[in-house]
Amino acid sequence: MVTFSLCLALLLDRIFGEPKHWHPLVGFGWLAQQIESYLNSAVYGDAQRAVFGATAWCVLVLPLPALLVWADDTGPILNVLLLYLCLGYRSLQEHGMQVFRPLTDGNILDARKYTGYLVSRDTGALDEPAMARATVESVLENGHDAVVATLFWYCVGGAPFAVAHRLANTLDAMWGYRNAQYKVFGFFSAKMDDLMGWPSAKLTACLYALQGNFWRCVNNAFHQGRQYKSLNGGWVIASGATALNVRLGGASLYFEQKHISPTLGGGKPSTAKDIPRSLALVRKSCFLWLLICAITEGISYAASWW
Repeated sequence: MVTFSLCLALLLDRIFGEPKHWHPLVGFGWLAQQIESYLNSAVYGDAQRAVFGATAWCVLVLPLPALLVWADDTGPILNVLLLYLCLGYRSLQEHGMQVFRPLTDGNILDARKYTGYLVSRDTGALDEPAMARATVESVLENGHDAVVATLFWYCVGGAPFAVAHRLANTLDAMWGYRNAQYKVFGFFSAKMDDLMGWPSAKLTACLYALQGNFWRCVNNAFHQGRQYKSLNGGWVIASGATALNVRLGGASLYFEQKHISPTLGGGKPSTAKDIPRSLALVRKSCFLWLLICAITEGISYAASWW
């Protein structure tokens, strides 16, 4: 039944993508922004802002999953709809291809604009290789955040767990920066996202690795990933880059400050052609996870019948 729910939700995402109007996550993001604007003020000290950030996280993330748990049986249709709303593969594909098309057409200005939709780094002066690298890195990392992690947590605890992870990951994307504005207020949010993403990131790294040289992918994920600014992101990007046989990482500009990321993966520098390859890696990872789930459920049913 779980595998069927996963397939149905992925099919809905494939057909409809994210809702164009009244997406719950858009409303959630607006509410989070309003709360942050009141609580993350310079008039408060660091200790107060840290407590406010943790409290805001709890208020925003916990009630809906708790309500779903309390309701006990929300029914298969609502569960599938919630899972569908948590998924973002088609959106990720659309954003990735929005960069790929102008890059291959030589339209640098449009490519920079659409790259800015995917990453938080400054894109105003990026050239083609830098935009390709940024997009591939984003696809690999968001392949975990918006796709595999959602499927994983649904298998672990149903819709409540999938919703909790998606909300936590959304807050990390909004508040999890290490700049002056969010370093204190967003600390709890960033740590909770790291904690919730830890098992699913390892799973995603393994699913990527199954599509390349498995042991080389895992070795790079372990050694290179822990040097990256995000441990979970480092694991999945290093493994995915190795499977694609491309080299990611290097210099990037965030909020007018230069950051040097460690080398992730190995092989040739990434190009625009690697964007659809990275999207295919995420898509095949979904199929692999569905296959694993189907086999596991089949063995479980056979054992109970026996």
